[in-house]
Amino acid sequence: MNRRHFILSGLALGLTALSGAALAQPRFAPTRFSVQVVGQGPDVILIPGLTAGSEVWASTVAALPGYRFHLIHVAGFGGAPARGNARGAVVSPLADEVARYIESRGLRRPAIVGHSMGGTLGMIIALRRPELVGRLMVVDMLPQPAGLFGGSAAGWSPLARALGGMMETEGGRSLFAGLMGAFSPPNAGHHRSDASVVGRAMRELIATDLTPHLARIRAPLTVVYASIDPRARAAMDRQFATAYATARGARLIRIDDSGHMVMQDQPGRFRAALRGFLAR
Repeated sequence: MNRRHFILSGLALGLTALSGAALAQPRFAPTRFSVQVVGQGPDVILIPGLTAGSEVWASTVAALPGYRFHLIHVAGFGGAPARGNARGAVVSPLADEVARYIESRGLRRPAIVGHSMGGTLGMIIALRRPELVGRLMVVDMLPQPAGLFGGSAAGWSPLARALGGMMETEGGRSLFAGLMGAFSPPNAGHHRSDASVVGRAMRELIATDLTPHLARIRAPLTVVYASIDPRARAAMDRQFATAYATARGARLIRIDDSGHMVMQDQPGRFRAALRGFLAR
């Protein structure tokens, strides 16, 4: 073997060894959420809202065959251990980790469907990693979450600070744990969420305003929103139309006679909206 062949052979062996080492790297395992994958077909990421577990999507998934659903369960919500969300920020790093999951699994521009806080996460992912998102559905969430309760990120900053202080004491955490039932899905009493995780997530949401960035979302955007009071429907229409006015080509769908948990309050209408969204 001459010197040239020796060098080339050594290089080939080295590249083979490097390839084997790369293949041996552990697969990315999220710490801020767990995932249940159900079905076969185009990929759809389902992200629940504050305090909710992945079970809120169960009837939706069962009624819509032909898709591969990735059901996200946020660590600390719905009875799951806090794990990676045990301290510090929740919402922003959670969005980054969902994006990393999409990338690491080789999912090709999946649809993302997010309810409430999940909708905020979907918008953040679409803004930070537009190449990963095929289309986005936001369910009953405004780009400025405080707007759902008549407030604003700027106006409610004192509340965000107070909430942060509450989470620093045992008494405050206990008090907040007693209040979480108002934010939890029906029949979720046996799936207790971690008060600290919920409190820190709420603090971030209160301070969030994605309105100035909506025009940068490239993925086709559908917004589903609930209307429980017939007398307030015109006002709800104006609120959501104004909030998403700068989102390019956003499609708004109102679902009447529904509270915040649209997929459970009006499952048939929600599935019809989701089916149309996925088929577009």
